[in-house]
Amino acid sequence: MNRACFVPTTCLALALPLAAWSAGPLQASAAAQMAQAESGWTTLFDGKSLQGWRGYRKPDASGTRWRVQDGFLTLPAKDGKDTRGALDIITTDTFDRFELTFEWRISEGGNSGVKYFVLEDMDSAVGHEYQIIDDERHPDAKIGEERQTGSLYDVLTATNRKVKPAGEFNQGRIAVHGSHVEHWLNGTRVLQYELGSPALKGAVQDSKFKDVARFGTPQKGHILLQDHGDQVWYRNIRIRRLSAS
Repeated sequence: MNRACFVPTTCLALALPLAAWSAGPLQASAAAQMAQAESGWTTLFDGKSLQGWRGYRKPDASGTRWRVQDGFLTLPAKDGKDTRGALDIITTDTFDRFELTFEWRISEGGNSGVKYFVLEDMDSAVGHEYQIIDDERHPDAKIGEERQTGSLYDVLTATNRKVKPAGEFNQGRIAVHGSHVEHWLNGTRVLQYELGSPALKGAVQDSKFKDVARFGTPQKGHILLQDHGDQVWYRNIRIRRLSAS
């Protein structure tokens, strides 16, 4: 089975968000938007507002540093410290089987991340994180390859990466079909794993998440954008729910 296409229409539908990336966040035609809706894709960021997002363990996004600027969902630079959920934003909806596509740009020396399977059962926002970081300049990326761009942060290492440097836009994709999870970077699959597998359990035990009982198991949770105190830009954030078949 070709894991790049989980269902017969998946790869065809992906052409729509991939094509829209080149057009910018606000230039999709009405026909493209209609086709996107018919294929099951939902826009998570409309390029104009924080609709559909709220703070972690908060009723809305007020009090966070996230803002919309020139069609981007962005943060200004601050102190480079992880806010541990205090200033992160999460989707109002939750997801278990899905494909998420997004375009991102990190500042020089910057750090951020896209988390999934996020539950609001802890003081800090814990979830599986698609790492977004300046591999060349940020010290956390020097600790190990499992903390570099596209990796499952601190757990599994992304390989065959063709990452564009800080200041340039990259395309990310996270696909969860049942227990099978994939990370993609600029059109290339860089990581795949099975939830609940012995291999993943072993990697989790060697990570900072070893004491989080639910980590590495299937669950329905929020999508999260991390405020790590550094400047970052997101656009063209889209998701589609996948069926169990």
